[in-house]
Amino acid sequence: MSDTERYSEMLSILEQLYPDARPALHFDSPFQLLVAVILSAQCTDVKVNMVTPALFSRYPDPQSLAQANLPDVEDIIHTCGLYHNKAKNLIAMADILTSQYGGEVPDSQEALEALPGVGRKTANVVRACAFGADAIAVDTHVFRVTNRLGLADASDVLATEYQLMEHIPRHLWSRAHHWLIYHGRQVCSARNPACSKCPLSALCEYANGNPKNKK
Repeated sequence: MSDTERYSEMLSILEQLYPDARPALHFDSPFQLLVAVILSAQCTDVKVNMVTPALFSRYPDPQSLAQANLPDVEDIIHTCGLYHNKAKNLIAMADILTSQYGGEVPDSQEALEALPGVGRKTANVVRACAFGADAIAVDTHVFRVTNRLGLADASDVLATEYQLMEHIPRHLWSRAHHWLIYHGRQVCSARNPACSKCPLSALCEYANGNPKNKK
């Protein structure tokens, strides 16, 4: 089996396993998604979803968040960790949206990455989930799973993203991102991957003892 055939088979299996995979973060607008993804840095989606209802109730749009007092935002989001920096970034981000973009979230990679608290992964998530763009956001789950499977062989998230863009058809980028996250959470965990019951084990370099993918 060629690499291309193996990649295709992996993706087909993942699609069958997680046909309804979708973002775990709760949001009703691009602005809410952007805020939630910023909060999710080094924090679980479950915790973020517990915090955002109160945050969005008090600050429903960029204009209100831009005018917020830092301690008030910190108090709401403190359980998300790194709350001081996150609160500063959220207020500064909202101020830029208000002053430069008319209160709307921009849809370009460059504009998103220029916002406080927004890196490449966050920008990719927003572009894919809020605007329907073809993008692969490489978080810890995607990085771990793809390098174990052999869909990628990279030492950092950026190189992993570029390799995945080569190995996955463009129209599947955004969907594959969610399949891989689900698989990382449900089967291919960081410490104890369930290789014995993984439907991908026959195709997986990690499961078949390739030492370079023992990550």
